[in-house]
Amino acid sequence: MAKTIPISLDVMGGDSGADVVIPGAEIALIRHPDIRYQLFGNESIVKPLLDKYPRVREASTFQHCDVAIAMDTKPSQALRQGRWRSSMWRSIEAVKTGDAAVAVSAGNTGALMAMSKFCLRTMANIERPAIAAIWPTTRGESVVLDVGATIGADAQQLIDFAILGGAMARALFGIERPTVGLLNIGVEEVKGLEEVRTAGRLMRETPLRSVEYAGFVEGDDIGKGTVDVVVTEGFAGNIALKTAEGTAKQIGGYLRSAMGRTLMSRLGYLFAKNAFDLLKAKMDPRKVNGGVFLGLNGIVIKSHGGTDAEGYAAAIDLAYDMVRNELTHKIAQDLVHYHRGRFDTAASTSKGDL
Repeated sequence: MAKTIPISLDVMGGDSGADVVIPGAEIALIRHPDIRYQLFGNESIVKPLLDKYPRVREASTFQHCDVAIAMDTKPSQALRQGRWRSSMWRSIEAVKTGDAAVAVSAGNTGALMAMSKFCLRTMANIERPAIAAIWPTTRGESVVLDVGATIGADAQQLIDFAILGGAMARALFGIERPTVGLLNIGVEEVKGLEEVRTAGRLMRETPLRSVEYAGFVEGDDIGKGTVDVVVTEGFAGNIALKTAEGTAKQIGGYLRSAMGRTLMSRLGYLFAKNAFDLLKAKMDPRKVNGGVFLGLNGIVIKSHGGTDAEGYAAAIDLAYDMVRNELTHKIAQDLVHYHRGRFDTAASTSKGDL
């Protein structure tokens, strides 16, 4: 019998909770029949839905949870109220105990990160975790991190993010040595914040075995797909992400308005419908739904809270791929090689000073 992929779901997370999670779980299960779910949520809400989705019911175990973390709950309050009892905590804890290989939640981002850090802890030599997003580009897709977990980052943390993002690109895209760029206000080495310049210098001086450092990249390079991995701190990364999402919606609104304005434009739309359908599919945020929490002793996927079933299924697809391609193992390997290289470089420098 083929090995199954155990995935834990916070069924109560998100704007619509179980009404989106269970249908989304069915869509993902049809695509990946080897998934087995561990569901955590309120029995009175979840059980009737499972009766409507027998495929999910048969592929799942369910555990009742008394507490659901609200979308506006502060992280500290979520930890006090929901530790050990909430559907969010229990889904993460399943990863810690080994009952699940990955957890997926559409819940409160701050609460999910706080619980994930508290429950799973960060990996050795990683001070802060990052949230990595998959970014559609003109070349295909890139990984961008951090998009909101860490506000402000020093040079070493930016290098850590480069290693984490590189491992994710290897797992997701099958690239042996992904290219990495540091997001900056210009490509010249004298520009930008000191921490960014320092990180760039260190990455040039201590080449990373797992990634190829390509230098600084600017904001327009993200959409171009200039590099496989774009590294920044969480404040700038989150603004970039929200700006891109807003711009996509704005362009979609312009197109809908323009296509329906006159009879000729409506006729033109009919002739160009296939092209517009391709554009719509390319810009559909549901297709790339799911942020990966990197740097923890386990994988957690954050789905957009307002997504629909198709979008939630995409987050489960991402979780499936991260497990199938051994993301955690790749990160651990890359970190070992990097810190071994730092030690060897430091030792060589010390001998040269004698």
